[in-house]
Amino acid sequence: MRTKRETAKAQLWRVLEERAPASGDRLPPERVLKDLVGCSRETLRTALAALEAEGEVWRHVGQGTFRGRAPLGRPVKDTLLLEATTSADLMDARRLLEPQIAAAAADRATPDELGVLRARLEDGRTARDRAACERADDAFHQSIAHVARNPVLIALLRHFSSARCRAVWQREWDRTYRRIGVDEFTKVHSDQHARVVDAIAAGDAPAAHHAMAEHLEAVSIDMGVLDLERQRP
Repeated sequence: MRTKRETAKAQLWRVLEERAPASGDRLPPERVLKDLVGCSRETLRTALAALEAEGEVWRHVGQGTFRGRAPLGRPVKDTLLLEATTSADLMDARRLLEPQIAAAAADRATPDELGVLRARLEDGRTARDRAACERADDAFHQSIAHVARNPVLIALLRHFSSARCRAVWQREWDRTYRRIGVDEFTKVHSDQHARVVDAIAAGDAPAAHHAMAEHLEAVSIDMGVLDLERQRP
């Protein structure tokens, strides 16, 4: 039989999946969480501490509790930048940077790292809801930065990840996801991811660059932000 703390932790996990499905999402405040979980604030804090120890959430005094592991060395002022980031700006930055990262990964990937990328690709194909799709997509793109083995690029992709979860992006992505649905993501987007991985596995940097650029252009079109980028002065 579950203890009260175990029950609270399990219920808190369900709330996370519904209210803060992706890394960087902000959780509701404790006064709201305790009612959603159905426990006292003391029991809630015990459950939060357990999830924080597992790297599932992190807390910042004065800002709140967030999904995922605490980012290392990120100043508070970055939060203001992320909140002000538009979807068009974010996709513009991704389309400028991520094809270059994919090209670098093609030059540097090891067999073990290719195995990780293929596992991330499979996670995307088997995702069955919005939260799983978002996590799989985020993990795939961040994994490519890790294959490039440049800590600055890894940090930038982590920064993009936070912006994806906490800026206007989420509202746009939610609308896009509802429109295209899980099947579009797991088939079309995963096929695009597969072309990136195949190019990296072949050690073909220009092909990896091209495949990533095509994928991000398709995402921009799906989200309706490509025209916004082109219209900016």
